[in-house]
Amino acid sequence: MTRARAIMVLGTGSHVGKSLLTAALCRIFAQHGYRVAPFKSQNMSLNSAATFEGLEIGRAQALQAEAAGVAASVHMNPILIKPSGDQSSQVIVRGKIWGRVTAADYHRRRIEELLPIVRESYDYLASRFDVIILEGAGSPAEINLKQHDIANMRMAELADAGCLLVGDIDRGGVFASLLGTLELLDPEERERVRGFAINKFRGDVTLLESGIRMMEGRVNKPCLGVVPYLPSLVLEEEDSLGLPPTIQTKWSVEQTANSSANRALRIAVILLPSFSNFTDFDSLRAEPSVSLLFCRTAEAIAQADVIILPGSKQTVDDLLWMKEAGLDIALQQHAHTSLVVGICGGMQMLGKAISDPSGMEHSGSVAGLGLLPIHTIMQSEKVTRNTRGEMAAEVLFGQQLTQKGLAGYEIHIGHTDYEVGAKHFSNLACGTDLSNTSRDGCISSDTRIFGTYLHGIFEEDSFRHQFLSAARAFHRLSPPRDVNPWKQLREGSLNRLAHAVESALDMRAIFSWAGLTYDPPLSEDTLSLRSSSVAR
Repeated sequence: MTRARAIMVLGTGSHVGKSLLTAALCRIFAQHGYRVAPFKSQNMSLNSAATFEGLEIGRAQALQAEAAGVAASVHMNPILIKPSGDQSSQVIVRGKIWGRVTAADYHRRRIEELLPIVRESYDYLASRFDVIILEGAGSPAEINLKQHDIANMRMAELADAGCLLVGDIDRGGVFASLLGTLELLDPEERERVRGFAINKFRGDVTLLESGIRMMEGRVNKPCLGVVPYLPSLVLEEEDSLGLPPTIQTKWSVEQTANSSANRALRIAVILLPSFSNFTDFDSLRAEPSVSLLFCRTAEAIAQADVIILPGSKQTVDDLLWMKEAGLDIALQQHAHTSLVVGICGGMQMLGKAISDPSGMEHSGSVAGLGLLPIHTIMQSEKVTRNTRGEMAAEVLFGQQLTQKGLAGYEIHIGHTDYEVGAKHFSNLACGTDLSNTSRDGCISSDTRIFGTYLHGIFEEDSFRHQFLSAARAFHRLSPPRDVNPWKQLREGSLNRLAHAVESALDMRAIFSWAGLTYDPPLSEDTLSLRSSSVAR
């Protein structure tokens, strides 16, 4: 059986750009006509996505699959770790809850137990694709954890992958981090690293040349290139390090004093301690008519036009945190006269009560915020599916709807029951079969408050545009003058990323690691045409 060629992207640490560089390489190989798939054996993130199998993987691998033009599969990320606090995590294996373990137990005992599953998933992909682009996790030189590390050099050996080591110059100390990483690798591991690259560079690249030459002489490995810092990419980050570097606690005086009908709609997303799937709001953040902030203060809530309670990995714990911080009272006061939205765990919090009899997240029962007539019971089985459907109501925020289509994905534990007379938010179907639908979410009788289990709901242009128009009309603001075509922007960002990486790196060398010949650089027009084919 033919086995895929493998290339691995390693990093000197977390958030140096491994995920997006892996996505870029997936797009580049796909544009050059190869069947390519991403792979990350073990991912730690609260951002996840649903696959076509109805299973759960890291959000970054779903993006990489999108870049490759293939359906996201659970085999692309067989182990997903979702932190439940400082000491323990929920472990997702092949898309399903496997258990909750402490960090010490996982690293000392469980990894070896899971290695055969990782190998099976990799072999599954390697038998079906021409090229696999592997992504490492964190740093391969964590010497305290290296013995049981299945995400970096051990995986590189298993796949027989040539490795590219990436450092982030935007964070400072790039040469020290590159050198230190290589020095801490064993000789055979160091040999597998074929070269290094510098990521997120701003400024005059000639100023780097002397350092690069010294570095090449010191480690006896070539620099494969310097990738520029690329602002305004509308591509999701892997974890919370991708959130804005500072947390805003309030809008500026200019923003709150602006009484013009053309002013930005102020949307506040509560920054929960166990905030999950923050990528739900990337499309809103990119809208010209929106000013969105992640907040933790009652003052910001009081200044908002719309409050959104996002998803949470620890729903009850985060609800209790809100109550301790007094945010529950601020949100309830806001809800008397304005607009509130709950996504997944956020919707559960908006209900009358949350019970967790099996202790899946937090044992016992706790009163919710009482803004929607629903009750949630946590259960051991997780719902994971891509879905689409329609809003059940004809009106949102008091405004008549012209289109009611919805799409997104569900990842949640818990079953939500409705009180007598409660109105559900939407009718959803799994996949493309719209003949068999189920009720989702809840909407208040005055349509000012709604909740849904649907992640990614704002990524659908038609719904997002109606949502913003309805919210602005409720607050007597003018309709948005400009709206974004989100999916078109994402596709453009993937192409822009791939073009920048292909222009910056020595692709002839990288292709040769996989035993492939690199064609001369393609024109941007040709790339655009090939990208359209990849996207289809």
